[in-house]
Amino acid sequence: MRRSRIAACASAFLVAAACAFTGPTSAPAAPGKAVLDYVALGDSYSAGVGAGSYVASGTGCMRSSLAFPVLWAAKHAASFSFTACNGAGTSEVMAEQLGPLTARTDLVSLSVGGSDSGYARVMATCVLPGTTACVSSIARAHSFMDGTLPANLDRLYSAIRSKAPAARVVVLGYPHFYQLHGTCRRGLDDTERAALNEAVDHLNSVIAKRAADHGFTFADVRTAFTGHEICSSSPWLRSVDWLNLVESYHPTASGQSLGYLPLFADAV
Repeated sequence: MRRSRIAACASAFLVAAACAFTGPTSAPAAPGKAVLDYVALGDSYSAGVGAGSYVASGTGCMRSSLAFPVLWAAKHAASFSFTACNGAGTSEVMAEQLGPLTARTDLVSLSVGGSDSGYARVMATCVLPGTTACVSSIARAHSFMDGTLPANLDRLYSAIRSKAPAARVVVLGYPHFYQLHGTCRRGLDDTERAALNEAVDHLNSVIAKRAADHGFTFADVRTAFTGHEICSSSPWLRSVDWLNLVESYHPTASGQSLGYLPLFADAV
């Protein structure tokens, strides 16, 4: 997923909570809510790639002021650090994003595993003509999910728990990409679309199992996105765009605010 990118400065809305992402930012806690030290880790789905309104301090990572962590923190967090980054896998999160975690951290959110599993390569293969290559690419991703990803997640989850021993950790999964038999008249056939959705199911199951074994909460977004996949009448995911590949297959601003945000709020 790492490519050269451009990012627009965020609008004034939420700047106070969103513009200093490499360190804590302050936002008033909502009345009656506990004061929280919140850290948002992860990949492009947590960074808000696809939602637009990318902030200047998050240029390389495409951090959006419309990403669910920013929206939640603006109303609930007393201290907020946003280190999620486009293209981050487990090793990048471990090496580059854990700095804000401390014994005082109350809450951590995380989405990770898609980049490790080669989803950028899978999608690049599947949008080309030919079902066989797509299915073979998905099969290789399955093998990685079963053979290598669990240990990668274990190392990362253990590091998070070590640095933030008292934090509630919410691990968020990935939505199905496609609504089958939907409105799309071109592009992938439904065999490929179904195989991609099944691969998401497999990835989520691996992530959920490792999260549970570490005492973390897994938030499954598939139900939240039902009826809002690509090829639905009201999609919350961006379809492939050859002029803007980095945002393809990522949640829109609606996907962040109406899909991920309520699910995260319920998990917290």
